[in-house]
Amino acid sequence: MPHVPELLWLLLPVAALSGWLIGRRERVRSRLSDDEGRGLAGEYFQGLNFLLNEEPDKAIEVFTRMVEVDRDTVETHLALGNLFRRRGEVDRAIRIHQNLIARPSLDRDKRAYALLELAKDYMRAGLLDRAESLFLEVVELEDHAQTALRHLLDIYQREKEWAAAIDAAARLENLSGVSRRREMAQFACEQADNALHNGGDPGQIRSLVKQALSYDPACVRASMLRGDLERSLGNWKAAIRAYQRVETQDVEYLPEVLPRIEDAYRRSGQELGFQRYLYKVLNGYDGVSVVMKLSELIVEREGRQPAVEFMASQLRRRPSVRGLNRLIELNMDSNDPDRRRQRDLRVLGELFTALIGDRMPYRCRECGFEARHLHWLCPSCRSWGTIKPIKGLQGE
Repeated sequence: MPHVPELLWLLLPVAALSGWLIGRRERVRSRLSDDEGRGLAGEYFQGLNFLLNEEPDKAIEVFTRMVEVDRDTVETHLALGNLFRRRGEVDRAIRIHQNLIARPSLDRDKRAYALLELAKDYMRAGLLDRAESLFLEVVELEDHAQTALRHLLDIYQREKEWAAAIDAAARLENLSGVSRRREMAQFACEQADNALHNGGDPGQIRSLVKQALSYDPACVRASMLRGDLERSLGNWKAAIRAYQRVETQDVEYLPEVLPRIEDAYRRSGQELGFQRYLYKVLNGYDGVSVVMKLSELIVEREGRQPAVEFMASQLRRRPSVRGLNRLIELNMDSNDPDRRRQRDLRVLGELFTALIGDRMPYRCRECGFEARHLHWLCPSCRSWGTIKPIKGLQGE
């Protein structure tokens, strides 16, 4: 139940609307006798007095009684029903809004609004099927269609009905003029991801990826899914091409695909091709993940000391906690006669490892939510494609 001051704020619109309606009724006495008018006004001032004395439950009782007596006040019904829903009394909100919709004299706009409010009640109660059918009815009535479509979009995402979500997003974009392409691309990716993990038809998965990229050419996830598909089929060159698109779409996701690109190059017997690719992207990427991967390849082909020199020169240009830790690792040598130096390096390495281990490697660029794993949908602000690797931590 809401805190009392919060509830008072919620009740104020009901009180204000009731006061306005009573004032209007006093001016149109043909609708009420003098005794009825005075009684309704008295009820209003009694409810207002309860509000001022911070007795919200008694105020709600009074305003509810006023609604039952004066059945023509549609606005008061709507305000009170909304209050009950926000207060958590969904059953009472549903009854009020159902009674409104049952009125044959209700005009088109008021009916659409009452249907919208009833759909919100059902949504709050978890009755998503009923809510969906009412929101669809509101969309057809055209009044309040944008609000209904936004709620439908929320329902379809909860229910993982991605095709319906794409359709709702497209209709909302058409009505509002606000692009929903990035979300639509992610919905298509959800379909492709499900098909990929359930052994779906490769042609269908490629088609879904193509659809996602048609909505949003910068959709990194679509390229990664295409790469994963081709890699699972042993199509190494196609996988490499797909993964390498990430660099031009959003280079901040490069650390996510480097291990997959390396695997595809190695499986196709093109280790040198991978090293050439890393040198190619080195100057266009200011993170340290490419430098670290190159240091590993240099150790493999040329030995430890050339790798130490390479790391040291690169860290002067792009300092990084993970890069410094890698440099310490390269300098640690069990054959070094300087035991004190090796002990100090070991202690430093442990400190840097602990420092890195305590940090979350991903962060949402919209709300700042931090995570240990990459989420395409931010669990905090519910934005799509806004969580990215933090430079210096994830593979950095």
